[in-house]
Amino acid sequence: MQARRKNMERMAEVVPESDEQSLQHFISNVQWDTQAVMNQVAHNASELLGSCTETALLIDESGFEKKGKHSVGVARQWNGRRGKVDNCQVGVFASLCRGNHSTLINSRLYLPEDWTNDKRRCRQAHIPEEHRRFNTKPQLALEMVMQARETGLAYGWVGADGLYGNNPEFLHGLDGLNETFMIDVHKDQRVYINDPAPQIPESKSNRGRRPRQRKSAEKSIKVEQVVKQTPESSWKKVTLRDGEKGALIIEVLHQRIWFWDGKREQGKHWHLLIRREVESPNEIKYSLSNAQLDTSIKHLVHMQGQRFWIERCFQDGKSHCGLGEYQVRGWQGWHHHMALVMIAMFFMLKEQLLNEDETPLLSCSDIEILLTQFLPRRNTTDEAVIAQMEKRHRKRQSAIESQKRKQLLRASG
Repeated sequence: MQARRKNMERMAEVVPESDEQSLQHFISNVQWDTQAVMNQVAHNASELLGSCTETALLIDESGFEKKGKHSVGVARQWNGRRGKVDNCQVGVFASLCRGNHSTLINSRLYLPEDWTNDKRRCRQAHIPEEHRRFNTKPQLALEMVMQARETGLAYGWVGADGLYGNNPEFLHGLDGLNETFMIDVHKDQRVYINDPAPQIPESKSNRGRRPRQRKSAEKSIKVEQVVKQTPESSWKKVTLRDGEKGALIIEVLHQRIWFWDGKREQGKHWHLLIRREVESPNEIKYSLSNAQLDTSIKHLVHMQGQRFWIERCFQDGKSHCGLGEYQVRGWQGWHHHMALVMIAMFFMLKEQLLNEDETPLLSCSDIEILLTQFLPRRNTTDEAVIAQMEKRHRKRQSAIESQKRKQLLRASG
């Protein structure tokens, strides 16, 4: 049978005329342009899914659990998949999505400041000089949005979760690029019901410095307070989408609000969309959008609901394409791996669309099973299986002995 895990050692055991060292060399050492590959995947995905009204460019990050401290970018940081701070790497990803079809098209490895402040560590991981500066996740996300436009991708809006919505620079960055967005925000995000009309206050005396910071006479409120101030009758039921368990019905509140970060000359008049599940009314989601004033509530709800599909991308990528199953430590190897995974995910997307009429329920899992059955594989004998196991044991034993030697050196030092 095909390898259950997608790392190079397991792949070499089943793929004819391959060996682990050649695969490792191709991933870690061979010089090929990762971004060019991702751009091609993005272009192909845009041809299949691209639309200036129905397609979304979705942004999210994903964590990859790692042991030790040598893998590039690894640190004690938030791992969303495990829901806790963990020793992991974190990548920021972009996905192109239309309807219930989506695929990953770009990625950036997040480097914590512990890394960018350590030049020696960056050199050892072969991080290119231009990438050794610290960038927040929203900054990396904005880079990918700008690259998507430069590549000529067709999409109608940008979507992201509260990590990005909590960053005013990201929101204003998108707005300044004339990108329509629907971005989640945290419940304590402050907004204004009326135009804040910020102004620099008049000096109260001729002494001291003149005021420079803009102030607003209006009081801001948290978005969760909007819910408390709104009567129950204002909630509207909307069918978000049809799922395998039936229609997903939600309730929404929509209001035009003003957003001001306390710095800029004027506020922004945007949409606030608040959503709750009918069966779980305490689970409330808040989103801001700079969509056109006449955008219908139905379309705003659709925009907000599409962010679900990048989470599905991560599930499919990790379960069926080996998104998190790599054996590399360096910068180039990590990005090479992600580019190859994106090729595999695009292949699965294309197969689903090609067979949509005859096999509408074709899933990534189905495609993996079919490939397992029909792809050529090594002829396996009992002796070969035992030899592979013994090879794995020798490697494990070597790693155990190496750790013991390191411990002895530390103890004697």
